[in-house]
Amino acid sequence: MKLWHQLGLAVAATALTACGGSSDTTLAAAVVAPSPTSPAAFTQPKRVTLLGYTDSAMEPFVSPDGRYIFFNNSNAADTNTNLRYAERVDDLTYQYRGPIRGANSGALDGVPSMDRNGVLYFISLRTAAATQASVYRGQFADGALTGVELVQGIAPNSIAMLDFDASISPDGNQLYVAEGLFVFLSAPLAANIVLFERQGTGFVRATNSDQIMQQVNSGNVAYAPTVSKSGLEIFFNRVDNGTPSIYTATRTATTLPFGPPQRVASIDGLAEGPTLSPDEKSLYYHRLEASQYVLYRVTRP
Repeated sequence: MKLWHQLGLAVAATALTACGGSSDTTLAAAVVAPSPTSPAAFTQPKRVTLLGYTDSAMEPFVSPDGRYIFFNNSNAADTNTNLRYAERVDDLTYQYRGPIRGANSGALDGVPSMDRNGVLYFISLRTAAATQASVYRGQFADGALTGVELVQGIAPNSIAMLDFDASISPDGNQLYVAEGLFVFLSAPLAANIVLFERQGTGFVRATNSDQIMQQVNSGNVAYAPTVSKSGLEIFFNRVDNGTPSIYTATRTATTLPFGPPQRVASIDGLAEGPTLSPDEKSLYYHRLEASQYVLYRVTRP
């Protein structure tokens, strides 16, 4: 279930040395557009085939040009979790190409997202014990990541917390980060999605993040965000009675808070990690089948 299996140890080590931080900024200029379609419009769950790959596949992200799907393998505690990618054959079939060269460390590396300039953001625990920071990025091209660096300005407000999800907006100017309170546990006691705004080469916490994300964070545990190109639609996970479900929330302008979340009813079972296709008509995610995570897709008109 997400990266929780490996986060407890990282938070335990981090609590000895880390200090949290926050900054302020204002939101970008408003975008106004018609309301997106209802989550009821998503139907027909279908499994995605990764040709040449048989392990668990989690945390999918479709590249902005639609050519690749990025993901990570199992996040079980005894597994070396790495970033991987596959190349599109059709909407439900991808040819596995292997681990992303230059991206992976000996620690957990996963939860990819990418802006339209090919900058890949991801979570890595490679320095989390010493710095409490876990959001990295690099430039993707031809199956490799170069210039891998820690994203400056992204860190939780207190010890016992860790950023375990991060999703960059398509324009690269907003970063939506899930902050979890772990307290030495393998699953968070609580988690909220926080909005960060670009400032120079780094990011700062938006001054009105709490307001913008208030209804998204109205449950006890919210995580795995992904946003539409307009910024008017967000998809994320919420834990309901111990089981993760995929939700969406909308707004009519980027200066406004997201409205009340609605569950995407056509997605059942233990499903996580939603991500939109470039045309935003398909929603990809991972789902637990038997003892293995596999990728699925639902579509809307």
